[in-house]
Amino acid sequence: MPLLHPNINPVIISLWGPFQITWYSLLYVGGFLLARTILKRLAREDRFQFTAAQMDDFGMWLLIGGVVGARIVYCVVYDFSTFIANPLWLFQTYKGGLSFHGGLIGTIIAALIFAKKNKIPFWNLADGMALATPTGLAMGRLGNFINGELFGRQTTMPWGMIFQQGGPIVRHPSQLYEFVLEGVVLFGVLWFLKNRLTKDGQISIVFLIGYTFTRFIVEFFRQPDAHLGYFFLGLSMGQILSLIQLLAGLILTWILTKEKNHSTDSNKNRS
Repeated sequence: MPLLHPNINPVIISLWGPFQITWYSLLYVGGFLLARTILKRLAREDRFQFTAAQMDDFGMWLLIGGVVGARIVYCVVYDFSTFIANPLWLFQTYKGGLSFHGGLIGTIIAALIFAKKNKIPFWNLADGMALATPTGLAMGRLGNFINGELFGRQTTMPWGMIFQQGGPIVRHPSQLYEFVLEGVVLFGVLWFLKNRLTKDGQISIVFLIGYTFTRFIVEFFRQPDAHLGYFFLGLSMGQILSLIQLLAGLILTWILTKEKNHSTDSNKNRS
């Protein structure tokens, strides 16, 4: 007997017109608040070169950069035809549609500007962000599950679930797979390595590569967007973006390795 999605009402409170308070938006904002709390905790450690007061301000930068980036990339990459037909759709965030990869780009841009403005080493701040991000990812995936969206492909597994928006087909609860892998597992790995990887940027690279692999794996179980389908080699858009992210992580690894070798050579020359 397949499990049934609990079909929770995604709207908590309807205010007026299209303005509503939804579980997804509440969890999304909650994820940013939780990330800010973690960053303030990290600020007490000697390793990180930012203060708790700075992280109070940075929380809003993260929220704005994340939402703007996530919305723009979703509209341009995932549903460009709708965006072209109605450019104002970009601002209709209450209708849903956010991309993690876009949110990542937006938060990185926000972090670059904030780090320069406050004279914080970017990679030092980025490592703090990497340690805090999985909690936000977990909250977002719970929001997806409550909405009954981004469900998985057909399955015969005993934990398969029927989603109202997915018809009578028994599907993988892929939102929960992502909750576990992108949220719980990635969080555990990063915090296990926190005091073992001490060079600025290393934690960020582990996050980029770790998220790439977890997202790439889950995409094999997740139903792709109906209007996009599959691309070359049967890959989904999420997998293609993840491969681009992996390439970026490998390039960053190469850059940091070169910087480390250059620093070592310089120290030898001075001795």
